[in-house]
Amino acid sequence: MSLGTKVRLARLFSHPSGNLFGGAVDHFVGYGDVRKGGLADLPGALARVMAGKPDYVSIQPGTARHLWPQYAGKASLVIQAGCFTPDDRISELIATPEDAVRAGADALAVAIPVRGATEGKYIRWLTDSVNAAARYGMPVVAHIYPRDFTDGAKIVFTPDEIAYAARIGYESGVDVIKIGYTGDFESFRETVRTCPVPVVIAGGPKTDTLLGALQQTADAIRAGARGAVVGRNLWGHGDPQKAALAFRGVIHDGLSAQDALARAGA
Repeated sequence: MSLGTKVRLARLFSHPSGNLFGGAVDHFVGYGDVRKGGLADLPGALARVMAGKPDYVSIQPGTARHLWPQYAGKASLVIQAGCFTPDDRISELIATPEDAVRAGADALAVAIPVRGATEGKYIRWLTDSVNAAARYGMPVVAHIYPRDFTDGAKIVFTPDEIAYAARIGYESGVDVIKIGYTGDFESFRETVRTCPVPVVIAGGPKTDTLLGALQQTADAIRAGARGAVVGRNLWGHGDPQKAALAFRGVIHDGLSAQDALARAGA
């Protein structure tokens, strides 16, 4: 690992807890109706996320170009390169490590789906990105989403599939792996234990309550995860700043979900 990679990773995990609290505002083509929901006003959504003081934010390169200058230095910037829909209607790699360097980013994120006939192409996205990033000392954060095609194309979070996603990540040489939480503590703990690079959890589908999202985050941290990168359960909440305070309580202060929620007043 180069010095540049070590320095940038240290910035991502700079909190004294050793964990990472990230905000994801990188949903792009997978979001749906852009007139509705928490991302209808993208500049506003980013402002709400930043008010929660995350350690890093992952956004698309175009979003960074237009919206990030006012936030420079307030959190680590992570450029999202992956652009896909689960059914492969859209499947593009839209940024390179060089793009991330030009943006002043601390990491390149590459979101990929796995399983299905096109899996090999996505693994190639990841390995090519890792090889290119090494020339710049740019860490690669893999966001890996297993799919099930039994009834259409759906993202799944079963223990076997999440373990497979983690394996794809570290065998591809990435520096950090973002995967969904399985909901099964023991299986997730074993997946994290046998993974030689830091694992953070995805915020996942929006939960019915903030307490539910905090509980799965707390369970994942107890299982060995090094933090969480939260999207819908942050900007989709009625008060993202309070939601962020609660997530920070779980991730950085080791609070229970209930105590973190109470402290945040959410």
